[in-house]
Amino acid sequence: MARTTPIETAPAGPAPRKRGAARTRPEPPAGDHLLVISGLSGAGKSQASKLYEDLGYSVIDNLPPALLDDFLALRRDQPDRYRRSALVLDIRAGDPAPAIERAAASLAADGQRLEVVYLEASDASLVSRYSETRHRHPLQASRSGVQASIAEERRRLEATRDMADHVIDTSGLSIGQLKDRLFAFVPRDEETTGLQIDIVTFGFKYGIPLEADLVFDVRFLTNPYWNPELKPLSGLETKVRDFVLTQPAAKRFLELVTELLELTAPAYRAEGKEHLRIALGCTGGYHRSIALAEELATRLRALPDASVTVFHRELER
Repeated sequence: MARTTPIETAPAGPAPRKRGAARTRPEPPAGDHLLVISGLSGAGKSQASKLYEDLGYSVIDNLPPALLDDFLALRRDQPDRYRRSALVLDIRAGDPAPAIERAAASLAADGQRLEVVYLEASDASLVSRYSETRHRHPLQASRSGVQASIAEERRRLEATRDMADHVIDTSGLSIGQLKDRLFAFVPRDEETTGLQIDIVTFGFKYGIPLEADLVFDVRFLTNPYWNPELKPLSGLETKVRDFVLTQPAAKRFLELVTELLELTAPAYRAEGKEHLRIALGCTGGYHRSIALAEELATRLRALPDASVTVFHRELER
């Protein structure tokens, strides 16, 4: 597989904040998907595995490369259970490259595909993260420092990086931005011939989704955040939803956006565009944007030849 170009980074957002409402899982798209997550220690593999777990994947962290063949056999025996799986293979259990190459060849012989995501970051970012968490680098010996261990890990994982389908530099990415990038790699139902519409909600304070085709700022609506009863609730809750959607401006906004997409969606499809990403943002991405996105998705699902997925980027903050 050819080396890919690292995705451009964006300025990191503020530190995550705690929320009172429970997390909900996005609706997982259909289709088989076997994914290997690899990369440098401290580059975000744990956050990546959590996202795919939320999407309904079977996730195995720190799988020894020697057991990858055994997992493929298990997946063949139990296809329904492991049809969508994400495996984290990294330097902790040795060089994963030979096992990944062997697994990719085996799957290709069966007409299947192994997708590899490689996460990396600058030395400065990784050293800072280790300093903040006080974790020990897996290659760090008693006499070597963190930076020397990072350099050694880069060297050992060169072959794995070369095989990656996607290389993401997480140096300047917040957790939400990283998850937004990874969400874009999730395959859609191959039988769908219409336009795939992804609606992503976000908080402006954490950064705009860089892959969005259309961005709508919904901060013109009254914010439920300032209501003590509604503040801890997300836009998925009925009380917040009613507070937002009963505002006359919200109703008119939804009508206009729906009308816009009724006009443009067939034209996008006629021009060969298969995937449209719409981003709705408010201050924190937790109240107004979520309530509007859920209602907009309901309306857009009535469009002919279109499928709609909703992803709330800041919901777990």
